[in-house]
Amino acid sequence: MKLDWAGVRGISRAADLPQTYNAVDILERNLPARAHEPALLSLERSCTFGEIGAEVNRVANALQRFGLHRADVVAILAPDSVEWVSAFFGTIKAGGVALGMNTLLTPQDHLRQLGDSQARFLIASATLLEPLRALLGACETLAHVVVLGADVHAGELAFARWIADEPVSCAAAPTRRDDPCTLNYSSGTTGEPKGILHAHKDLPLCAELWGVNVLGLRAEDRTFSAARLFFTFGTGGGLVFSWYVGASAVLMSQSPRVVTNVLEAVQRFRPTILYNAPTGYAMALALPDLCTRHDLSSLRLCVSAGESLPAALWHAWKQRTGLDILDGIGSTENWHIFLSNRPGDIRPGSSGKPFDGYELELVDDEGRELHEPGVVGNLWVKGETAARSYLRRPEQSAHTFRGEWLVTGDKYARDADGYYWHAGRSDDMLKVGGIWVSPVEVEGALMAHEAVLECAVVGSLDEAGLVKPKAFVVRKPGRALGHDLAAELIAHCRARMAEYKRPRWIEFVDELPKTATGKIQRFRLRG
Repeated sequence: MKLDWAGVRGISRAADLPQTYNAVDILERNLPARAHEPALLSLERSCTFGEIGAEVNRVANALQRFGLHRADVVAILAPDSVEWVSAFFGTIKAGGVALGMNTLLTPQDHLRQLGDSQARFLIASATLLEPLRALLGACETLAHVVVLGADVHAGELAFARWIADEPVSCAAAPTRRDDPCTLNYSSGTTGEPKGILHAHKDLPLCAELWGVNVLGLRAEDRTFSAARLFFTFGTGGGLVFSWYVGASAVLMSQSPRVVTNVLEAVQRFRPTILYNAPTGYAMALALPDLCTRHDLSSLRLCVSAGESLPAALWHAWKQRTGLDILDGIGSTENWHIFLSNRPGDIRPGSSGKPFDGYELELVDDEGRELHEPGVVGNLWVKGETAARSYLRRPEQSAHTFRGEWLVTGDKYARDADGYYWHAGRSDDMLKVGGIWVSPVEVEGALMAHEAVLECAVVGSLDEAGLVKPKAFVVRKPGRALGHDLAAELIAHCRARMAEYKRPRWIEFVDELPKTATGKIQRFRLRG
């Protein structure tokens, strides 16, 4: 069956897509004119659009031959690679739902998500599969295990052999634009991750609304995301948005937590756009030879999301590299960014302004809209890329998904010029002396000190049992603790904010607890 979606562009709403739509279009729109152009580049393997298109077809054919039904879940547990991408789009083309699994979780966590998602297929690297194998018997729905690598046990399928004899052509499943095609689990900043389904329409809509209209992506770009592909920030920025406009993407299987891995990939593959979390930029700035040893000249723009980007960090990056960082906020529930700064319109420290495709409201705890500049409220967003619910979580779904509105769980203030300023997660806000305190504000003040690499602020009880701010601080490499550094940091904050906001205690740590996507898990710091 030949479908008529190829090359859909200029969309601003779901109705601009045909009813019958499969998101493999994001790859296949490139085949008529760009089949011989580079699509993916990595140390292990690179390929053109034509080559990855053929491999995607082989995966889709293999899945269908082994009994994949519409909306069956295919879990992918592997480092970023060409094979990860072909498994992802092959699943979508065959009409399945692609689940990118967090590679840093424990085998028990992986087992829980396989069971919760009712996955029928698991495509996994041999290394990540090894500690999970003994547990898979408990996953009742899992029918097939496909292994990336040579270490294949009895009853498993070797990926390369599994697809080797499949045809290089394949008709896309005639899915509808509202049918599910991806499943992700929330990053777990406030507790156990929750499954979030997204539809075929959400991928091209996010690509157009933010990737094209805000970021200004073009075919000449080459993107590189330090955020992994299993995270929607990585899938969007590092793959979907690039291909939507015909640009190529750089993949890195090595850990982005080693900052030199990221910088060496930039130097080798020369991307024009870099996606990273604030922590990644802070780690790079801690290198004294950042700009003398590492060539960043190919970059025209950097993007940050996942956590609020402190103004001090933005200015330090700009001063050292000459590059702007475009900060914004998105969520797995919305698939990608819905509030953003823009090239040429950046207010450091803010999350920017809303853009076409999304409506934002700040409301109080009773749901009444707040209009006054500077007042902190709960951020709600409305747009067509929002998920409808959490997978098998009715109570949590009822709290987050309220008709057309998505309750983000973030506290924000809007200034007189329309820029939005992050005040923290709703669960992280502190009430000190009866007044709300934003941990993000205190963290921003600490980040302005030359000794601080990163930090997190939580509430802690004083001798009277009252909540006061406590800061956990990671020092920059080579900075000695010193006898009075804690007192120095508290005085530094006192000079920059009201007395009641400054941290009462400073605890120095080697690292902060984080999700695999780089978000700080403040709930783990509360004692």
